[in-house]
Amino acid sequence: MDVCLVIQKRLQELGLEQKDLATAAEVTESYVSQLLARKKLPPAPDRTDIYEKMAKVLKLPSDRLSKLAELQRREELKRGLAGSPPPVFGEIRELVIRKCAPDKEKQIRAIFEKQPFGELERLVTQKLLDVVKKIAKDELQSETWLRSVARLSGKSYEAMRVGILEFLDTDVFGVSVENCASFLDPLIESWTSTWQPSPWRLSSIGG
Repeated sequence: MDVCLVIQKRLQELGLEQKDLATAAEVTESYVSQLLARKKLPPAPDRTDIYEKMAKVLKLPSDRLSKLAELQRREELKRGLAGSPPPVFGEIRELVIRKCAPDKEKQIRAIFEKQPFGELERLVTQKLLDVVKKIAKDELQSETWLRSVARLSGKSYEAMRVGILEFLDTDVFGVSVENCASFLDPLIESWTSTWQPSPWRLSSIGG
């Protein structure tokens, strides 16, 4: 069964509203609304903490929603596999190249520009995302850090959680310029290697 239908049905049965679910999951009501309206693909269970929080307020087994979401993701992702992968946004490529060590920048740019979305560009971008995601996932459990970063960004605590959860659920094919501006740019100071982005120099945000 569709995870959205299960959630909507339980909300009706319990006399709850979307705002109650948003409060329980510590996200914005807009985020919940987009999920239930299927404007967003349900996030991968291993990249989010919302399913257990939602299951608790909906009085469902703790793993019910995550299992349904995983099945739904598999089906929807299968339907979206057709066709060639799109190129990354120009701004993202420029950010990745700018973060590269100066002595490697010219070589890396030449390789990137040879193919709009070649093997090395995918590898580097995904590796950068993986490193930053690990940091973001660890900090997601720190309410103090989240509130500090939210304040510096001019966002609410819930909006900042939504931003991190959406970033954790992205990959090299779906990463946005906003993702990079909010997380990759401030957290990665530089990377250097001939074929793989390591070692890293990491920055920090918040305090």
